[in-house]
Amino acid sequence: MHASNLALPLSQPHAANTTVSQRLPSPHLLKQQMPLPSDLAQQVHSHRQAIRAILEGRDERLLVVVGPCSIHDPRSALEYADRLANLSREVDDKLLLVMRAYVEKPRTTVGWKGLAYDPHLDGSDDMHAGLALSRGLMLNMIERGLPVATELLQPMAAGYFDDVLGWAAIGARTTESQIHRELVSGLALPVGFKNGTDGGIGIACDAMRSAAASHRHFGMDAQGYPAIIETLGNPDTHLVLRGGHQGPNFDARSVAQARQGLAKAGLQARIMVDCSHANSGKDPARQPAVFDDVLAQRLAGDRSLVGVMLEGHLFDGCQTLGKGTLKYGVSITDGCLGWSATETLLRQAAMRL
Repeated sequence: MHASNLALPLSQPHAANTTVSQRLPSPHLLKQQMPLPSDLAQQVHSHRQAIRAILEGRDERLLVVVGPCSIHDPRSALEYADRLANLSREVDDKLLLVMRAYVEKPRTTVGWKGLAYDPHLDGSDDMHAGLALSRGLMLNMIERGLPVATELLQPMAAGYFDDVLGWAAIGARTTESQIHRELVSGLALPVGFKNGTDGGIGIACDAMRSAAASHRHFGMDAQGYPAIIETLGNPDTHLVLRGGHQGPNFDARSVAQARQGLAKAGLQARIMVDCSHANSGKDPARQPAVFDDVLAQRLAGDRSLVGVMLEGHLFDGCQTLGKGTLKYGVSITDGCLGWSATETLLRQAAMRL
């Protein structure tokens, strides 16, 4: 086929299976419209420095990333943030509490993709409103004094939030992605790579090594134009154990194997345990038992365990989107631990530490 036959006009019907339904603001424009004030920018910097100090062993506090599996209701999310901020002031000498602000959700097949995609929960996919609502919520949480965490799923969305995050995760499905490793390489914040869905840590080790290196890659500049992006490399990454198809991996034997794997890869032993997902068998009521086991290992002298992750909401369990009126403060994705049990768990942990 001649090259001339490949040059199809843009207007030709069925040239592609996509349609541009709405243009979005560039990350630069949204940040201008919803700026991070200088005092809060300094706070974000301090949060990142505190998390780095924990990763490096200079701060003996336990890093705790806690909050809703996903945010779908701004009012209940901010009520949770208020409660967490109050608790943080009480336990801050032993625990560094970081609020989960997960506005993107990975889907195995299909389903609700998160607040940034579908803020109205009706399939309208008003991403313009979703991006603004998500950024606004994160700013509100920072105003309460909380470090903010999210999972970075769509690389093009990261630029809308990268200045407000204290910590970020790369999920089990995307840890193997070259694009996400390049993304992390250019972020100026600590990032946790989860082990693969098979439970092995090899993929995460490769990801950390890749993210620590400098890269040149295709990307988008702050104004939204295609660009060659040059990154310096991110030294502040760590492993997140979340279990896998073979079962949990939070026990002492699994943690020891993870330390050995990190050492073999030439990486520092910095491990967070996700108390949910395969580590709890997706049963939120089992998260406290996982947390207690990790805490016992740490108290026994394992300093590689620098943090834990908990999925919690105002009330226990989860509910299905689209089946009747939604209950306030209950997750619409993974089941969560209610606030009462979460508060008790964290208070007890601070006392034990």
